[in-house]
Amino acid sequence: MATRTAIINVMARTCYKASKSLLRDFGEVEQLQASRKGPKDFAITANSASQKKISEELAYARPDYGLIVKHAKSTESNDPKNRKWIVDPLNGITNFLHGIPHWSISIGLEEEGELVAGAIYDPTRDELFWAEKGLGAFLNDSRIRISERRDLVNCLIATEFHSEAINADGHNDYIAEIGNASGAIRDLGSTSLDLAYIAAGRLDGFWHPQILPWEMAAGIIIVKEAGGYITDLTGGIKMSYKTEILAANARIHHRLLRLTKAITDEKKSRL
Repeated sequence: MATRTAIINVMARTCYKASKSLLRDFGEVEQLQASRKGPKDFAITANSASQKKISEELAYARPDYGLIVKHAKSTESNDPKNRKWIVDPLNGITNFLHGIPHWSISIGLEEEGELVAGAIYDPTRDELFWAEKGLGAFLNDSRIRISERRDLVNCLIATEFHSEAINADGHNDYIAEIGNASGAIRDLGSTSLDLAYIAAGRLDGFWHPQILPWEMAAGIIIVKEAGGYITDLTGGIKMSYKTEILAANARIHHRLLRLTKAITDEKKSRL
């Protein structure tokens, strides 16, 4: 039985409270699918309500901490260790607005520029992935570890195929090369859950060329505490506010990194 620290309890409680309205709204989204207007505005409103609830809960629990929230004005930290929350109140909004039960709430905690705790909550499955630096990674109350697969050809790798990712420099080349080398590629529609699934061993790797801090903040610490390895697409390990990510176990990461570096070098040689 895992013992949750005070910080993890704050994050978990915040996720649970914000999820109540999201689940209620998600239940109504399916009824809007056939309407001419569609559920898009409804989903945006649900996202805003989640954002408001999370911001209120975190500010109440830790009033001195800063706050970075997707599509909202940031709050500066007054904490001596410059601690700040990095939040995505609804990651996977496209899945949400289409009635697909694969979306999440993501809350990361940064201290003096380093990610030290994270929680990713999937309300539709009641799965809370969480970790704190040095304490391991957990799914609800059970310890989780990344997969130990060594052969890339047997691995399931995730990325995203939306327009921003596809238009990112070299992404189609990555898809072709990694797709040929691996067992399969999936776009599940929630970056945060992709990282959580790597930590739990459900996915073997994940890369993204156009990612934002609130999408990956919680996932970075959860994957690391589960024994995973995370860099940018060139192997850099300083991930704060990077716009790209490559995550896997150490053996698979090495092989994926070799592929991404080869693509990058080839593109540079064409210039």
